[in-house]
Amino acid sequence: MALYMLYEAASGYSLFLAHGLDEIGQNTEAVRGSVSDMNRFGKVVQLVAFHPFESALDALNQCNSVSEGVMTDELRNFLELNLPKVKEGKKPKFSLGVSDHKIGSHISEVTKIPCQSNEFVLELLRGVRLHFDRFIKDLKPGDLEKAQLGLGHSYSRAKVKFNVNRVDNMVIQAISLLDTLDKDVNSFSMRFREWYSWHFPELVKIVNDNYLFAKVAKFIEDKSKLSEDKLPELTEVLGDEDKAKEVIEAAKASMGQDLNPVDMINIQMFAQRVMELAEYRKNIHEYLIEKMNGIAPNLAALIGEIVGARLISHAGSLTNLAKCPSSTLQILGAEKALFRALKTRGNTPKYGLIFHSSFIGRASARNKGRMARYLANKCSIATRIDCFAENGTNVFGEKLREQVEERLDFYDKGVAPRKNIDVMKSAMETANDDDAVEPKSEKKKKKKEKRKLDDDSNGVAAMEVEGDVTEKKKKKKKSITESVEGVEVDGEVKKKKKKKNKD
Repeated sequence: MALYMLYEAASGYSLFLAHGLDEIGQNTEAVRGSVSDMNRFGKVVQLVAFHPFESALDALNQCNSVSEGVMTDELRNFLELNLPKVKEGKKPKFSLGVSDHKIGSHISEVTKIPCQSNEFVLELLRGVRLHFDRFIKDLKPGDLEKAQLGLGHSYSRAKVKFNVNRVDNMVIQAISLLDTLDKDVNSFSMRFREWYSWHFPELVKIVNDNYLFAKVAKFIEDKSKLSEDKLPELTEVLGDEDKAKEVIEAAKASMGQDLNPVDMINIQMFAQRVMELAEYRKNIHEYLIEKMNGIAPNLAALIGEIVGARLISHAGSLTNLAKCPSSTLQILGAEKALFRALKTRGNTPKYGLIFHSSFIGRASARNKGRMARYLANKCSIATRIDCFAENGTNVFGEKLREQVEERLDFYDKGVAPRKNIDVMKSAMETANDDDAVEPKSEKKKKKKEKRKLDDDSNGVAAMEVEGDVTEKKKKKKKSITESVEGVEVDGEVKKKKKKKNKD
């Protein structure tokens, strides 16, 4: 059986025929050894056809389709032109070797050409890649390197642009930084509490919060200097007057040791660092909430920003999470427990990262598995809406959250929930209403602007008309004053005219 090989170079598609394989052998190791020798490899592999790309943009499109496992029309025409025709009802006497099994399966589905992708074919393609410039005689030295460099830059740039538009990486980095900051702030706070407790051990029992403890310790500094005069300021720091009085009383009878000024300076600097880290953690949390409401508003409305961001980070991107079925989303984060259960034939886990949702905690122990399955179903719907919808809205997430609440009531009280069709119809209506409200508001703004312009133009025209009227009045006054002397003459002339008309 003849073996053809498809090689996708940066300059175009090429088709090779591998004949006389007995010389190098069917073994992969034998092929691997003969690849470096062009004289030996050139007798086995021969160029059948070469189809160059029309432009750099065409090369980029072909590269994108090949990487996604899709055969383009150009590739199909190239294969049908240069490969033997496959007759219906008969087995083909050749096969096509490809580097990726995805594009091989697509080629075999569409054109019925048998494809294979194994180590033997990959080694042959590696030899073709090594000696490709020798097979094509028209290529000048350096042309292939330039084509590879240009295509690599454009392909990478296109992928980076796609990722930037989705902004999934920002959420993944933010949730990872938030987890790291939580660990660091907790460890630093425990270190600071232990350090300052040598000086004021009673403060640990009075103030439990880590951030507040660092703030109070920074304010107190030396316990021997704490007196009743600082009660109002200490009350502002603690937010509770009773606790402030308790701290002052404990400082008077404290069993802690005194510290050197240098040690106290180091403790105060460390307290400042802990406070800054805690404040930075709050800012990162607000930033993550804002990003999640912009990228996945429905998922954030359904399950919360933190849990939603963890799901996106674990899946790798919002698109990968949208591709996951609800059963995979349900146990996302519990892979070790799943494979352990499959290996030992035990019970598989019911939930993974989704366990941190408040709905699972509110469900009874009997219904936790059911609730996790139902919540994973709704999360997969919300994720797909966020990933593939054009207009970002959280209407569907709120409706899905209402459905989960109704399901909780159904498990606890037996209240029948609404049907999914009715809920989705109401969500679609509200989403359409929101879309229709926005252009109306824009129209109102435009109308207001037009009215302002019309009023301004009318005001200018009115000013001009008033000016003309005043000028006409002035002219009339002048004509009246000039004709005062000849009023009688004019009157006689008018009377004579009237008499003539009567006659």
